[in-house]
Amino acid sequence: MTMVSFPNEQVEAVDFLLSDANSEASAQPSAEADLPWNASSREAATVPTSVGNDAPLLDEYSRTVVSAVERVAPAVVNIDIKQQRNSRAQLIGDDPETDLAVIRIDAPQLIHVRLADSESLRVGQIAIAIGNPLGFQASVTAGVISALGRSMYSQSGRLIDNIIQTDAALNPGNSGGPLVNSAGEVIGVNTAMIRPAQGICFAIASNTAKLVAGWLIRDGRIRRSYIGVAGQNVPLHRRVIRFYNLRLETGVLVVSAEKDSPARSAGLREGDIIVGFNERPIATIHDLHKMLVSEQIGVPAKLVIIRHTEKLELFILPAESQSPR
Repeated sequence: MTMVSFPNEQVEAVDFLLSDANSEASAQPSAEADLPWNASSREAATVPTSVGNDAPLLDEYSRTVVSAVERVAPAVVNIDIKQQRNSRAQLIGDDPETDLAVIRIDAPQLIHVRLADSESLRVGQIAIAIGNPLGFQASVTAGVISALGRSMYSQSGRLIDNIIQTDAALNPGNSGGPLVNSAGEVIGVNTAMIRPAQGICFAIASNTAKLVAGWLIRDGRIRRSYIGVAGQNVPLHRRVIRFYNLRLETGVLVVSAEKDSPARSAGLREGDIIVGFNERPIATIHDLHKMLVSEQIGVPAKLVIIRHTEKLELFILPAESQSPR
């Protein structure tokens, strides 16, 4: 799979002129040459280096990062939608609820990279991000995996599971670029950052990307079911929990139900609290979303609710959700 990064902003290239301070120092006699070494001396200036080869000066961490970048960088391509002279691309499908999309690029001799198993990741291992932050193309930042199994809300309000948190710096323009491990394998797709914070960035796990990409390539979209309610997580009264021997202490309060929705047809009302779906307890909106998968479209399901203090069972027929575009 070829990873794609979309620049959010065009920034003109800047040429940096680098001078070799050591070569300048060696051309002129040093005033400190005859002085004994002291704490203020620049020890690095005495380290012999060969022109064009700084490998001996790299530590193991640096060599790991450089090696991974050399493997992945050729597979990172840039698509500039403002200029027609670049590679043409066709949208195969997108899924706003996981912030992922698949495109087909009409370009020869593209290099692909391997998608690693994100379930085998460990907190603390090296994570390297490649992208076009603020239009600076092919920028590399490195850090570690800060946490695994995070959840974050998509634009549609659904929670995305198995998010990777990293302190590898991300900025606008990094979205869609790869997050890779030390072997140069893609472990995630960079997606978000927390602006006021530093070092709190997120990527969609590679296993999620593989699953979603497969569906998008096959069907062009992701099918999910819905029942047509807006809800919020609320605690249940202790007496209700004990009386009905409920397994959880929270449920989903129905704030509103859409007109002509499956929820309305099933008799669901504002103020009802959903505590079960198809014999499984529902404690949060996220639990309910996880149950509303494509296999549930048009399939009757049993909904357990608390109405005031009464426990009721309703039968509902989930419909297909129309994802926002």
